[in-house]
Amino acid sequence: MLADEGVYLASESSFGRVLRAHGQTRHRGRATAPRQSHPPTTHVATGPRQLWCWDMTYLPAEVAGRWLYLYLILDVYSRKIVGFEVHDREDASHAAHLVKRTALAEGIHAMEAKPVLHGDNGATLKATTVLTMLHWPGVKPWYSRPRVSDDNAFVECLFRTAKYRPGFPSKGFGDLAAARTWAARNSSTGTTMSTATAASAM
Repeated sequence: MLADEGVYLASESSFGRVLRAHGQTRHRGRATAPRQSHPPTTHVATGPRQLWCWDMTYLPAEVAGRWLYLYLILDVYSRKIVGFEVHDREDASHAAHLVKRTALAEGIHAMEAKPVLHGDNGATLKATTVLTMLHWPGVKPWYSRPRVSDDNAFVECLFRTAKYRPGFPSKGFGDLAAARTWAARNSSTGTTMSTATAASAM
């Protein structure tokens, strides 16, 4: 108010020092005093099969208004597609089956340190069926990173790369078999994968 009137007494930092000196910056009132929050957990991958991320994306069909669904699990360190499936509907049972098949293929049961599987807060990936299946091989689920603009950037970047490649059908897939063939061809040849890094973090 004084500044609006053109009256200058001191800067905000000077006022802060005076208030602290007289104990006027301490919490007052009946409300609970604010507490310092702990820094968010960050997982760092220094090798393969330590940190996975997964998501589901829509694949267009030739029929307007119809979609196919690609479920994919990506190794954050190596950028290897460790598991994927394409289905004609969104269902938590498909996600649970993918987790089971991927865990068996990667030999997770024989590993002493189990990988962490990161996903967004989508209902399909957080369903009870999926959480139960993750508990079976000992894979630790991990969701949401509120401190970042994109909480599942690695796998979503791969989806975007795949959909903008020349080989992606601009008019959509004719049927489920065609979509599965496309997904198998791209995942096996590595055309949608980027190169590995020395260390990757989420």
